[in-house]
Amino acid sequence: MLVAEGDSWFDYPWQDVLRMLEDRHGYDVESVAHKGDRIEDMAYSGGQLEEFTRLIEKLLRRSVIPRAVLISGGGNDVAGDTFGMLVNHARSARPGLNDDIVRGVVDNRVRNAYVTVISAVTELVRDRTGQTIPILIHGYDHAVPDGRGFIGGWGPLPGPWLEPGFRDKGFEELDQTRRMVADLIDRFNRMLDAVAGTPGFGHVHYINLRGTLPNGAGYKTWWANELHPTERGFAAVAERFATAIAQL
Repeated sequence: MLVAEGDSWFDYPWQDVLRMLEDRHGYDVESVAHKGDRIEDMAYSGGQLEEFTRLIEKLLRRSVIPRAVLISGGGNDVAGDTFGMLVNHARSARPGLNDDIVRGVVDNRVRNAYVTVISAVTELVRDRTGQTIPILIHGYDHAVPDGRGFIGGWGPLPGPWLEPGFRDKGFEELDQTRRMVADLIDRFNRMLDAVAGTPGFGHVHYINLRGTLPNGAGYKTWWANELHPTERGFAAVAERFATAIAQL
């Protein structure tokens, strides 16, 4: 049994990481994940954290101890309508990612939300069982800001989420914006790695997914759009999760 909270990587039309873990790896998954959610939503908004912890508590009351808790979040806190705020204009004195804003969003806001969710789950499980359950968190791979949204830019999570922000700030060369996205993703991954190294979080495991989804020639067979994998891509990501779970 796995328990999950997350964003569209855990709740995507047709295929996602959790469906792959169920269908191809034989896990039962209980999930409160919802496409479009920010990690701040999961931590602070609309009773979402209570819903997540109540799900875990119900399982524990039935003496069902999950093999692991999976958390996916942070992409929607960075990408989307406000993505451009992370980028200085191409014709400004310091074009590219704004280090101060990226640090404030990723290393403070997103990090603090992760710590809030992880701490709540950890405290609940420890109070109920006297132990901890492994918690798996993951970063994203190097996406391509090519302007592709969900099925052409409509539906439950239309997009695109990256290219419009770059275009508004005067960046139009894909190789240049691809490098900036890679830098941002690397910073995001370093933050999550540091979260897993937080004192008292020895049961938290960070999965580094970089290199799982190629972003060079032929990347569209792995990336359905700017933020989400294809079925092939989700299968590759789920394989990484399954390997990590098997090693717990």
